[in-house]
Amino acid sequence: MRVPTSQQMATLDRRTAEEFGLPTLLLMEAAGRRVADAARRLVGGGTASVVVIAGKGNNGGDGLVAARVLAGLGWHVRVFLVARDAEVTGDAAVNLRAARHAGVEVANLDSTGVRGLAPVLATADLLIDGLFGTGFRGPAVGLAAAAIEAMNASRRPVLAIDIPSGVHGDTGQVDGPAVRARATVTMGLPKLGLVLLPGAEYAGRVWVASVGHPRRLLESPEIATHLVTRAMVDAAIPSRSAQAHKGQFGRVLIVAGAVGYTGAPSLAAAGALRAGAGLVRLAVPAGIYPIVATAVIEGMPVPLADEEGVLAPAAWEQIAALASDADVVACGPGLSRMPGPRQVVRQLVLGSRRPLVLDADALNCLADDADVLRQAQVPVVLTPHPGELARLAGTTTEAIQRDRLAAAREAAARFRAVVVLKGARTIVASPEGEAFVVPTGNPGMATGGMGDVLTGAVAALIGQGLAPLTAAWVGAYLHGLAGDLTARASGPAGLLARDVAAALPQALAAVRRGEVEEVVRSEPW
Repeated sequence: MRVPTSQQMATLDRRTAEEFGLPTLLLMEAAGRRVADAARRLVGGGTASVVVIAGKGNNGGDGLVAARVLAGLGWHVRVFLVARDAEVTGDAAVNLRAARHAGVEVANLDSTGVRGLAPVLATADLLIDGLFGTGFRGPAVGLAAAAIEAMNASRRPVLAIDIPSGVHGDTGQVDGPAVRARATVTMGLPKLGLVLLPGAEYAGRVWVASVGHPRRLLESPEIATHLVTRAMVDAAIPSRSAQAHKGQFGRVLIVAGAVGYTGAPSLAAAGALRAGAGLVRLAVPAGIYPIVATAVIEGMPVPLADEEGVLAPAAWEQIAALASDADVVACGPGLSRMPGPRQVVRQLVLGSRRPLVLDADALNCLADDADVLRQAQVPVVLTPHPGELARLAGTTTEAIQRDRLAAAREAAARFRAVVVLKGARTIVASPEGEAFVVPTGNPGMATGGMGDVLTGAVAALIGQGLAPLTAAWVGAYLHGLAGDLTARASGPAGLLARDVAAALPQALAAVRRGEVEEVVRSEPW
């Protein structure tokens, strides 16, 4: 499912009109009718009382169409236009006149009217937010801000058109008052602000309505951001022959651990095994080998040269030999940032002949020389959390979080690696600019060790033959889904990384059986 920027969606509308002969006025008519359909779905049938808050642009025009359609069905409809009539132009002006001719009550909202808006909203069965569209930027101010705050204060269910007013259409950021919707009906394709946080929290249920855009345009490769869906993951997961053996499901080498960080290697191994790896070899500093060997049953621990419980530079030769019998190498969980591990990680980046998955301290070890990643001779997947990516990119965590999608894309291009920017709505980006938004996961997963499990899962999928980019978004989706299934069973508080690793087979099964509820639903709703 492709997710366009606001500019890409505007271009798509224009091309639909210019190249396919569908006038924008007809697109607005179709959009308004789909809003009316969504309103009827939310209310649950029959007639109802609805208040439409409309702006002067196309979003308001969609709301005016919906108002006219619902009034024609016998609904009690009132429209508050947050503009003067003269400010409404184009297709929206046509539909303003049509609504008034149809007998819809349309009032121009001014500062006096805002004070009387609250009792009107409080008596409505439903509010329709048609104030701002996906092109909105910055904080809402003045009458618009007052109208948004009145909608929220009313505690009535709100249906947003295209995107809740006040949410940035391309980043999901909220810089001022924003509508908190029960549901959002969006046209043609989901928008970035609806699938990225915090915007996704304001959108409620997201329904994607078809309004007549040609499918060729909706599937344009120029729209290079995707929302990962269950069907995509199902199609990507390799099938298993009845005659298969463990050697066909990937040999994973994990380089991890240090004194004080003995749990990380076993969690990474669990992630790999539970994601379907055939064989997992776990290479750890000799000083912690006895502890790891006791904790890991199905994996195969190997001691490496160490100095005071962390990897020694001499460990690189052992790792290179072990990697010759592996399909993929994962490195980083619990490694520490001491000089020995830093030297080993650099040698691994420059010398590996197997695809690499680098996480945690492997990334921290490269922070002072991050551009060495560009010299890797094999595909590389980086799985940073925002702080780790900030260190690699020489910026701040706040800057990364401000526009996670852009940050992941920039890092992927700079380091010539697939980047998995972990967090709420994990972003996976490729060096070529393609990006994937992962909708699974929950706040209960914000505990130590979760990233170690993800590292193992992504490595396992590469070992099973998936391309590194595909393995990254499939692994992130399954990891988040495993967390969701676990939280559903026991609640999010107290969720442990090992619980999520154990639930990975359930997540795989749920994907295969089609038992996953999508956060964005296309027609039929």
